[in-house]
Amino acid sequence: MAALSGGDAPTPPAGRLSDSFVRCSKGGTSMTSQMDEIRDQQRDTWDRFSGGWSKWDGLVLGWLAPFGDAVLAASDLRPDAHVLDIASGTGEPGLTAAARVPQGKVTLSDLSEGMLAVARANAARRGLRNIDTRVCDAGARPFGDASFDAVTCRFGYMFFPDIALAAREMARVARPGARAVTSVWAAPDRNPWATTIMGTIARHVELPPSPPGAPGLFRCAQPGLMRDAFVAAGLRDVVEQDVEIEMVHASPEQYWDFMTDFAAPVVAGLARADPSTRTAIRHTVLGLARDAARDGTVRLSSVATVIAGTR
Repeated sequence: MAALSGGDAPTPPAGRLSDSFVRCSKGGTSMTSQMDEIRDQQRDTWDRFSGGWSKWDGLVLGWLAPFGDAVLAASDLRPDAHVLDIASGTGEPGLTAAARVPQGKVTLSDLSEGMLAVARANAARRGLRNIDTRVCDAGARPFGDASFDAVTCRFGYMFFPDIALAAREMARVARPGARAVTSVWAAPDRNPWATTIMGTIARHVELPPSPPGAPGLFRCAQPGLMRDAFVAAGLRDVVEQDVEIEMVHASPEQYWDFMTDFAAPVVAGLARADPSTRTAIRHTVLGLARDAARDGTVRLSSVATVIAGTR
């Protein structure tokens, strides 16, 4: 792995902090049991963190909006389209899609009812009435075959227990000619917004390893992985493009507060640190964030790959 942005320490290897909060079980459990455990862990994690996401929703919306815009641009939405947004979280890009399909409808789906509650509040605040929400699993969509004119998923695939199954479900519910589009984070060395703090924690705290392929932030970063999953699911004309955006914070302290509220792997890692180690981690992270400052703000690169295919 490449060095951390602004420092000389390595980023955590795949399967360390970036993956540690949702791990498969080992031993004699069946694959189904492992998937169920991952699903239950994730539901609990996202429900617990929905408050932090609500607190920082304005910052997150501005930061991630260009990624969502790229997903929607590749979706070829018509004004009367019926759109399924998977792993909607607090609502985006589904709510933006709803504004673009005034004669259509958007179904927001997520594993976490807590996240969808925030999404419904956001929709009401924006006066969007052409949405509904469904709590459901990415690998078992409660919708009929060929139900949607577009299927979107921004930053969900990294955390799905079974990527191939999720892609097949995405293709199954898409109508012939519909677009299926997702975005996933690129490699850790291209995403100092995450590795600045996560790499620092990994240098100070002993973290348990995760099995290869366990859900985590950079699990889908391998070039071609998502393209192959889409093709295997029966999608055609699959294309990929990278999108690069800066995460901007008013100060190093805001970056620290945001990541310790927003990112479950960060909270999990810090929970293993004693008070003096946590203080040292914070001091280092603030220094790295200051090194990334330009024009009075902290600016950290974030790169994702957008993958689109046609049913």
